[in-house]
Amino acid sequence: MEARKAKVFRCDIASEECKGCERCVAACPKGVLSMGTKLNQMGVTFATYQGSGCIGCGGCFYSCPEPGAITIVEIVEEN
Repeated sequence: MEARKAKVFRCDIASEECKGCERCVAACPKGVLSMGTKLNQMGVTFATYQGSGCIGCGGCFYSCPEPGAITIVEIVEEN
């Protein structure tokens, strides 16, 4: 039998959709989101993903008031 691999996820944030409310940062149980230092076209700092550690719980997605700003993606390893 083949051992089951742990699922790996990432959080994609559309910087131009983010309004900088920080709800996703507060909702993340793993602390893998933070507010960046760059400004988007609206002149606000936007949330950023640190690049690893997302567990795919969706806390950020469900707390975000902007439709389409956050997407949780399962990373699938192709054989």
